[in-house]
Amino acid sequence: VISDAERWHEWTESVRSIRLLDEGPLRIGSRALVRQPRFPPALWKVTALEPGRSFTWKTGAPRVWVYGRHSVTPVPGGSRANLHLHYEGALGGVVARLTNGITNRYLAFEAAGLKKRSEELSAATAPNGTR
Repeated sequence: VISDAERWHEWTESVRSIRLLDEGPLRIGSRALVRQPRFPPALWKVTALEPGRSFTWKTGAPRVWVYGRHSVTPVPGGSRANLHLHYEGALGGVVARLTNGITNRYLAFEAAGLKKRSEELSAATAPNGTR
């Protein structure tokens, strides 16, 4: 669910659309145009990837870089997702403080939507409708 970025708009209100600019599945170097409410379109580039486990991408420009890390860890009875944003650069701290409220709301939307979508898919693929 988390690596299928072009479908995020289906399960979180924090994303209007994501369009992958490179063919194939996510890989290091993959680029995506992300459109979110209240933010200008942003070009994100995958900088790290563990297939089936995590990916990190970044956006920004010199003086302010934003890194987003999305990871999934197996736990007894399911999995745990971790969504993390990190700001770097001379203006990174300022931008982080200015956008803190909306960033936290968007991360909450993404966490809740990811949980719901993952549970729906798990229920739909479970034998005899059990989990």
